[in-house]
Amino acid sequence: MAPDARNPLIEERRGRQPRTAPAAPARAAAVPTGTPGPPGRPASGGPPPFTSTAPATVPLPDARGLRDAPAPLVVHGCWYPSADPTGEHVAFICDRGGVPQLWTSTADGTEAHLLDSDPDPVTEVSWSPDGHWIAYTSAPGGGEHTRVLCVRPDGTGRRVLAGAEPGQFAHLGCWTRDGAALAVTVAEPAAAPLEHGPAAHVPDEAPTDVYAAAPPPGWAERDGRATLLGAGGRGEAGPAAPPANGGLAAYLVDPEGTVAPVLLAAEAGAASLRVCDISADGRLALLRHGPRGRREAMVVRTADARTAGVVPVADGDPWIGRFAPDARTLWLRSDADRELPVLLAATLGADGECLGLRAAAEREAAGLELLTVCADGTSAVLAWNVHGASELETVALPGAGDGGASSARAVPLPHEVVTRIAASGPDGMFLALSGSRRRPGVWRLPDGATPVRTGWSARDEDAAPPGRPPVRPEPVRLRARDGLPLGGWYYRAPGRDPGRPAPCVIHLHGGPEEQERPVFNPLYHELLGRGLDVFAPDVRGSSGWGRSFVDADLGTGRFAAIDDVADCAAHAVGAGLADPTRLAVMGRSYGGYLVLASLVWHPDLFRTGVAVCGMSDFATFFAGTEQWIAQSAAAKYGHPEHDRELLRALSPMSRVDALRAPLLAVHGEYDTNVPPGESEQIVRAARERGVPAELLLLRNEGHDFLRADNRRLFRRAAADWMERHLND
Repeated sequence: MAPDARNPLIEERRGRQPRTAPAAPARAAAVPTGTPGPPGRPASGGPPPFTSTAPATVPLPDARGLRDAPAPLVVHGCWYPSADPTGEHVAFICDRGGVPQLWTSTADGTEAHLLDSDPDPVTEVSWSPDGHWIAYTSAPGGGEHTRVLCVRPDGTGRRVLAGAEPGQFAHLGCWTRDGAALAVTVAEPAAAPLEHGPAAHVPDEAPTDVYAAAPPPGWAERDGRATLLGAGGRGEAGPAAPPANGGLAAYLVDPEGTVAPVLLAAEAGAASLRVCDISADGRLALLRHGPRGRREAMVVRTADARTAGVVPVADGDPWIGRFAPDARTLWLRSDADRELPVLLAATLGADGECLGLRAAAEREAAGLELLTVCADGTSAVLAWNVHGASELETVALPGAGDGGASSARAVPLPHEVVTRIAASGPDGMFLALSGSRRRPGVWRLPDGATPVRTGWSARDEDAAPPGRPPVRPEPVRLRARDGLPLGGWYYRAPGRDPGRPAPCVIHLHGGPEEQERPVFNPLYHELLGRGLDVFAPDVRGSSGWGRSFVDADLGTGRFAAIDDVADCAAHAVGAGLADPTRLAVMGRSYGGYLVLASLVWHPDLFRTGVAVCGMSDFATFFAGTEQWIAQSAAAKYGHPEHDRELLRALSPMSRVDALRAPLLAVHGEYDTNVPPGESEQIVRAARERGVPAELLLLRNEGHDFLRADNRRLFRRAAADWMERHLND
């Protein structure tokens, strides 16, 4: 049998009889929950038939996008490029129409077309290796229940591949090397609202029916020190097992809709699951799975869905690696047994088992952040994170059994941060860049040495309105009260007397594993234009500073992370930059949690706060969030049952009586990551105690605010609030 005959989708597309049963006739409606998906694998060890909802191709009207680009907005961004196999055309995301949408263009930028004018924000893009399809992820209504679609490059044949079923959502995976099939991950809704175990601290007003009696099988338990007690998911060598109630499942889907989806892997209570690559012969699949801080690369045999090997990998960019053309080497971005991620070469056996690991490229004080391997496997482009900024280089890759990568060549960058690298043709690349003085844009790297801005990316001088140029931040280094080194970036309001302390906003990023980067932030620009300084630190738990720093906030270490916020404020005051009587704190997601925690743990430090999509009580957060998010969050914050007392102590609602500073809470109405109730209950509690508090609920938004009108409303409302309370 030919090597690629193990892939049923490739077999069917090439005229061979697939080993799975033929697909059902084309249909316009999704498969109801409970209908069997792909047929059972042979009795040679594969999993039983998958009993949850399998993706069903749902035809849609042809894309209604304009075939000629409208006059672009002056202030817009472009990002997430994906080129066709020739490198002559590229698909990308652009918000010049007010919402992130799917666009295509010629590589030289002479033509740009809006490919899909639907108002649903687009978050990911991938052009098929055969050039026939463009796959993309969109968020209907701006919420978290995303779906995967594909469309022909001319706008015809548009269809939903996964995520069309009610309550289901899907994520984009990789294409097979010949473009015959696309991998997708489908998140199934749980039968009960919560399957994470009983919550520890249930407010009186919380509905009792959202708390389940016991955790699901495979739940990763933790004690009060946030130490893993048991492994979740599946065994290292066993086949995929269908989730009994909810969970994540990865499929290979035929974009033509002529062959039934093929199940690659499934996990009950999974924290993450993404198919990152399929070997050229179709025998092996590379998946990333596991909770935050415990990600793993999993090599799966597509013939029987059994796991051949597992290697720890780094958090951050989900596209963790790629198989060499002969599948004898697997290139990975991994921090296994290291502080910082490196380029790791895994030598694979005939059945995908790992025979050895070696570091192919590494740096002493910088972590590998992005990895793109060229189609022939002879070279790669690496982006290194150097204290928040990016350094880019191309390297030659050795063959199986050879030494490390060689012939590294640095690529000069016109801006500070690389956010994505996409192969373009035989030897070209597209780079998505951002910087402190420009909007996100896309650059061509035609010769591997000199980036050239594409014509459809905004010019640097158009980043902000005339008269208010962007501010380049200064790096800051300090030590927390326990001696841990911290870092961040300080933005000084234009025209400010250097010797005069200013009103200052401490802004906290999300994650907590995100990192503050020197990129243009319209919110910062708005605050700076009001005469307010911005200090954006990386408190413990942030990425970019090593594995020990990321893990430093686990368990009771989160109390120290709250103190880090106060220590950063004290540093800004001590350096003569910030006025101690006019300090504010602001942040989103986990940063929003830190805002609330800082206001109740250090009630006399800040004059006001703005919490955006922040958790106010870990019990209600675990009760209301998506199941897979809860599974991942437990690895970072603690288990809602085994760590119940710790989570209660860490919840701002448990100390709300200490709140004194006026509070503005902002939330997206469709946020199912951190549900809006987290903001509603803290605002209600503040008002009951006589503390001024307001809630701004943004329509048609989820956890990330993606629409230009809402983002503008949010920025101005937050700046108005800060200006009023810091300058009165």
